[in-house]
Amino acid sequence: MPDDLIGELHSSPVITRYAGNPVLSHTDVPYNAALVFNAGVAKWQGRYVMVFRNDYGSVEEQRLEGTNMGLAFSDDGLHWTVEPKPCFEMHDDEIRRAYDPRITLLEGRPHLCFAVDTRHGVRGGIAVTDDFEHFEVISLSAPDNRNMVLFPEKVGGRYVRLERPFPVYSRGGERFDIWLADSPDLRYWGNSQLVLGVERVPFANTKLGPAAPPVKTPKGWLTTFHAVDTDPSRGKNGWEKAWKKRYCAGIMLLDLENPAKVIGLCAEPLLAPEAPYETDEGFRTHVIFPGGIILEDDGEVKIYYGASDTVTCLATAHVDDLLKLCGA
Repeated sequence: MPDDLIGELHSSPVITRYAGNPVLSHTDVPYNAALVFNAGVAKWQGRYVMVFRNDYGSVEEQRLEGTNMGLAFSDDGLHWTVEPKPCFEMHDDEIRRAYDPRITLLEGRPHLCFAVDTRHGVRGGIAVTDDFEHFEVISLSAPDNRNMVLFPEKVGGRYVRLERPFPVYSRGGERFDIWLADSPDLRYWGNSQLVLGVERVPFANTKLGPAAPPVKTPKGWLTTFHAVDTDPSRGKNGWEKAWKKRYCAGIMLLDLENPAKVIGLCAEPLLAPEAPYETDEGFRTHVIFPGGIILEDDGEVKIYYGASDTVTCLATAHVDDLLKLCGA
């Protein structure tokens, strides 16, 4: 039971939802698809590229059978064409599925962070690719860790990532926070530091974690995160018998040279569930989860997010307005 219930929440006035939302749903996928969400997005070789989570099965029967990752391309970041087959999947006697991709262009190569459900816990993975057809998995964490996102360049000569461990014993219940780790080679990670505890976020009472990979600005690393509040009075809210949680998107600013240091934090949500495709329909309603963020040359920021764990959507803002929200 959370200590404090969170009341009504609203999105920041600086954010604009794309009028054509969702930008991707199961009807856009030319193979078995049901829930198409939590996508990583980047600009690569002159086009926008998206790797999305696909939980396949039957929407009509509200039944899921498995998970893979699909690939889509766009010339404008708005209209997407899905490739004819999934691009990434992991499954064997130990690994049950890989999901929730995040794309970071690092040293000119696309790197994919993802979560892995195994028989012995949740692990976080990193893979590298040069064509989005062949992936080399270069790192898998120990359980339990997930929601990993890579910074797009080294900091202090080392690779850096944000992550969300699951310290159930030490923190109690679902009290999860954002941490930072670094690495000399993207394979071996350590020097862990706490970045943001859930108690510092007024619109969360349960857990939080990284969202889209950080974006570099002159004032700091602009970083989205997901924040969760639980209310036991909430009803069904989706396919399951009960869904008591609400996911919002937050935004913060991290120090350029010491990204474990939060130098700006917006005390209110950047995006809260308000649109019908976020609140009224889908697998788990009242869920917003950013997976990709692109800073355009004109200062526009495109934020791609999963809505209701069902579809992929887009919201935009100007980078200066986002920095102001963080006090910069």
